[in-house]
Amino acid sequence: MSTTADLIAALKKELKSAQMTYADLAEELGMAESSVKRMLAKGDMPLTRIDAICRALRIDFADLARNVAENQPLLKALTQEQERAVVADKKLLLMAICVLSQWTLEQIVQAYRLTEAEGIKYLAQLDRIGIIELRPLNRYRLKLAKTFRWRPRGPVMDYFREHALLDYFSGSFDGPGEGMLLVHGTISRSLAPVFNERLQRLAQDFSQQHQADQKLHERDREGYTLLLGMRSWEFEVFGQMRRTTREP
Repeated sequence: MSTTADLIAALKKELKSAQMTYADLAEELGMAESSVKRMLAKGDMPLTRIDAICRALRIDFADLARNVAENQPLLKALTQEQERAVVADKKLLLMAICVLSQWTLEQIVQAYRLTEAEGIKYLAQLDRIGIIELRPLNRYRLKLAKTFRWRPRGPVMDYFREHALLDYFSGSFDGPGEGMLLVHGTISRSLAPVFNERLQRLAQDFSQQHQADQKLHERDREGYTLLLGMRSWEFEVFGQMRRTTREP
């Protein structure tokens, strides 16, 4: 939700854009210019006063609040508490994954055994958690950055490790458009972040392509899951065969 300070900052921008001086605004509000300056400088006023300034500027309060919300920084990650709330209900987790893929409520209800009422309820929960901003007609705006990722050791990834990882890797990866590569090597520590950045870009490309292809007919699209990872790791069986420093 927009704070009063955010709304006042937006109003100052609107005043500048409209080329309305503090004196002009004071006249519209029936106040002294010094009082208007003090009020805006303090950054604290009741919503009724903000609404009055909106009328003076000939703008709608709802539009102002929407602009403020859309200019808020997007989230790169959720808190532990937010992720815990998502995995607490598996239908809510399903909705979260669907909105990350920019599915509409209609598409979700058509694909899964959820009623429209349930879908609306879970969209409202995602709005309260902070993942989306719910809009009229059950549309929404995703409040997550393109670089968003689940917390590496957070509730969602822990749930994935426990319930989905083996199922994912049990596939043969030999279907159309499928593939799996296992590459091991020893490289400079300074280059490891560079390769990780490339993986991040690939993930973003995949996400952007998903959004671009939503205009295609459903028969021309297929659901894929791209799983990328890179870590300093050695197979446990191999590690057990390593020599210790005291061995000849």
